[in-house]
Amino acid sequence: MRIGELAARAGTTTRTLRYYESRGLLPARRSGNGYRTYDESDLKLLRQIRTLQDFGFGLEETRPFVECLRAGHPEGDSCPASLQVYRRKLDELDTLIAELGAVREKVGRQLARAEAARAVLAADAAVPGGPEPECELGGGPR
Repeated sequence: MRIGELAARAGTTTRTLRYYESRGLLPARRSGNGYRTYDESDLKLLRQIRTLQDFGFGLEETRPFVECLRAGHPEGDSCPASLQVYRRKLDELDTLIAELGAVREKVGRQLARAEAARAVLAADAAVPGGPEPECELGGGPR
């Protein structure tokens, strides 16, 4: 098949395919008339790349999976190098989850502090002669 058909079947663009080719992820075969030619195995490579990228893998992280498929394995993640990339990605995700958890805790504490301060202001406003509550957005009394 030619590049346009492969791009359509893979749900991508010919520009993307040429980029993958330049990065050595997609084989560069040419027919006698100079057109790029592809087969079903190339479509499988593209689907592997796209699936991994949808999961958040960078393009270079897909290389071991592509090489595994090119080596004739039925799945791109059946080779040791692919499994190593999975492990590394899981470690990266665990780190990000921990960082997000810490940020969430901080934001939760800030919210609790702000709500407590707001409650004190509201209670003071209810006392005759207490301060008028001010809107943080408008700057004036409510």
